[in-house]
Amino acid sequence: MPYAKRHILVTSALPYANGSIHIGHLVEYIQTDIWVRFQRLRGHNVTYVCGDDAHGTPVMLRARSLNLAPEAFIEKMNQEHLADFTRFGIAFDQYYSTHSPENARLCRDIYAKLAAGGHVIWREVEQFYDPVEQIFLPDRFIRGLCPNCRAADQYGDSCEVCGKHYSPVDLIEPRSAVSGATPIRKQSRHLFLRLENFRSSLEKLLRGGMVDTSIANKLDEWFGGELKDWDISRDAPFFGFEIPGEIGKYFYNWLDAPIGYIASLAHLLGGVEQAEEFWAQPELEIHHFIGKDIVYFHALFWPAILMGSGHRLATRLSVHGHLTVNGEKMSKSRGTFISAEQYARHLDPQWLRYYFATRLGPSPADLDLNFTDFAARVNSELVGKIANLMSRVAPMLSRLLEGQTGVITQDALGLLDAFRRAQDEMVDAYEGRHFAAVTRTACALADKANKFVEDNAPWALVKRDPEAARGVLTAALECSRILAIYLKPIVPTISAKIETCLRTGELKWSDIESSMAPTRILPFEHLINRLDERNIQVMLEETQAAPSGTDKKPTAEGKHPVVPPAGVAISATGSPPSPTTDVEPLAATCTIDQFAAVDLRVGRIVTAEAVMESDKLMRLELDVGPLGKRSILAGIKKAYTPEQLVGRLVIFCANLAPRKMKFGVSEGMILAAGAGGANVFVLGVDSGAKPGDRVH
Repeated sequence: MPYAKRHILVTSALPYANGSIHIGHLVEYIQTDIWVRFQRLRGHNVTYVCGDDAHGTPVMLRARSLNLAPEAFIEKMNQEHLADFTRFGIAFDQYYSTHSPENARLCRDIYAKLAAGGHVIWREVEQFYDPVEQIFLPDRFIRGLCPNCRAADQYGDSCEVCGKHYSPVDLIEPRSAVSGATPIRKQSRHLFLRLENFRSSLEKLLRGGMVDTSIANKLDEWFGGELKDWDISRDAPFFGFEIPGEIGKYFYNWLDAPIGYIASLAHLLGGVEQAEEFWAQPELEIHHFIGKDIVYFHALFWPAILMGSGHRLATRLSVHGHLTVNGEKMSKSRGTFISAEQYARHLDPQWLRYYFATRLGPSPADLDLNFTDFAARVNSELVGKIANLMSRVAPMLSRLLEGQTGVITQDALGLLDAFRRAQDEMVDAYEGRHFAAVTRTACALADKANKFVEDNAPWALVKRDPEAARGVLTAALECSRILAIYLKPIVPTISAKIETCLRTGELKWSDIESSMAPTRILPFEHLINRLDERNIQVMLEETQAAPSGTDKKPTAEGKHPVVPPAGVAISATGSPPSPTTDVEPLAATCTIDQFAAVDLRVGRIVTAEAVMESDKLMRLELDVGPLGKRSILAGIKKAYTPEQLVGRLVIFCANLAPRKMKFGVSEGMILAAGAGGANVFVLGVDSGAKPGDRVH
């Protein structure tokens, strides 16, 4: 169905330049990138800009501690941040910095218009001053007892225990986080933006759809009385832009940070005039993606700046919650304060993109990175369902039918119709940032396609009707192609590999309705690895041992060190030992003659059921051809569901003596490998064999 092409500008909040990107930051940038990729996939014109928030006392102090000029330090951080974002597939049209000539000019121009409009006033303020460092202290550099609940070691602007906001001068027993000295109170004249001048316009804006209702209701608290004036100046020494005509006064970086969105656009387009013309286009949608902790700045202060300077307002604020890890705040002591660089050295960034998508909805609720759930979803959904379809079918077509696709079997038309009918549901979910709904629908579709392959058994069908088998495999590849389109915004690397293998060119959303032309597919490239949970543990232990933001680097650019999997022998019970070293030692050696005496055969799993009384065991019934049926207890319950096993051809040891166990008799041993738990991989064959065949 045709749809109107949209013109969209998208921003993510500017990360602060005084530290490294961590996985909590990545929630926002991955969420934004998914939405941007979706809009582009639909054919809309999208511009995505961002950059570092480079000014402020914290940046100045951090640079000083490293014996660097602030300009050199922020340039180093800018390069580091962009490298981190690139690792995770976050593709900006422009990643810039607020410390730029374009931003300096825009700040001067906007401030002049605000002042000329009567929206800026002078006011005396009392601030904390560090007598040792001889600097005025930012709120976050003052610690003390909360004046409301008396919780210890709280910041100068809000309490993390009771959640109350307050003035730094209200802190009990304050101290400087820079020198440790007791700060003194000192008077200074500051410039303030009169927010009350924009009250009616702001109230109308918040009820006009710019934010969700829950956010608007929360912001209502600010309108109970007169809106507080907003301090937009800071005293020297300060790293930032000097206020024109004032001595020792600088723009507060929360004034120049959002203006940095326009400055980044100006650098992309070649000038401030071009950016302001672009920003002013009436058909342009402007979408800011932000965390809930900076809603006030983007829903009150930033709109007031835009109104007072004659600029158009944003169309929408998309607000997300915070990230917790294993149910708690990120913590260095627990090893869960993980930098983007640390994660990428141990784990695949595509895994995190997928997992965040499974947890992201339209509300600003917090989301939790539970590493047990993370491993299960990656292995069972992304690998076991979505990638598994293409991973089975493409190599099978190449082996059995020279990789040539054909005419889709009639029996698959209903399946493909169901795949195509899902697109409206997918569009609504993506548009509303309900990415969890996208992944649920994709998994349900993958289940249907995988079942279709199992039911039609092309590996057997090819022996009596090669064209029918070709039609089954072609239909399954069509399902993979449509899934690649649906999930391209979330896991673009996987979709790109499917595009290459199927020789489709760059897929677009409109390609859902079309079908592949007959083609000879290219050799299949492995889509994605299963997650070994020991890699998570190694990462957590490393993070716990070293402070976040250390200068450890990967051993090779773009490479992740591989932790070798434990060698696991599955016993007759199917229960693997728990590895305590990288490679499980062998219990004993055997001669080549002893090994040759092991009778390995092919069996087809006829039934599979979980043993309810056990947390490890699955009861399998194997059809082993002339050898009849075998009942086997296997320790693979955490790695597979019964539905994933039924119909599979597996390798098993046929001459192992039956063993009486607590939950019944096991008449053999299926072969598998892995680290144990959810990371167990059943070994088998998918074509050219039948139950009872020997395996050599």
